[in-house]
Amino acid sequence: MHLEETDTGEYRVWLSTDDIDELLEAATDPTHELAYGLGVRCGLRSHEITAVEPSHLKEDDTIGHLLQVPQGKGSKYRETPVPSELVTQIKTIAKYQGEGPIVDVSTRTLRNWIERDRAALAEQTDDDRWCYVSMHDLRRSWAGQLRAASVEPPAVLEWGGWSDLDTFLNHYRGIGVPEVQAEERAKVSWL
Repeated sequence: MHLEETDTGEYRVWLSTDDIDELLEAATDPTHELAYGLGVRCGLRSHEITAVEPSHLKEDDTIGHLLQVPQGKGSKYRETPVPSELVTQIKTIAKYQGEGPIVDVSTRTLRNWIERDRAALAEQTDDDRWCYVSMHDLRRSWAGQLRAASVEPPAVLEWGGWSDLDTFLNHYRGIGVPEVQAEERAKVSWL
């Protein structure tokens, strides 16, 4: 986990792959886990998570599974790749709930979940950095994980719905992801 203090005294957080796994395991039910997964595996914002419907899943013969985000920030439409395990979760939940939002809760509920789980993880791991994790940090970590995997920035911009490269570089793609830091450090023999 990496924290970066902002000008306002708040923190941006990038989770490592191990941190992401810990957070997903902290979820108390399938819907809760799916909400975190949509943030950290698809880069969705809180309001986008609460709007996902089964009909938003699409499969492209070349690209694979995609999740349509019809009402992103500024009502912008976009499509983002979705991992097969999330496709399975969405389809399974849809069998029981039917059409309509899969994570049928308010954005306040999402914030309550992350606040509760980050406090529990801080206590379990004896790592107070968990106290700074927000729902938006899941999106930030998603972008950072794509950076760590050397995904081309134009693809990340499109998938995440950013139109401004500077905003993306300044707030999301930073060197904050622990895996990226380790990769960069390994380039220097004396570190």
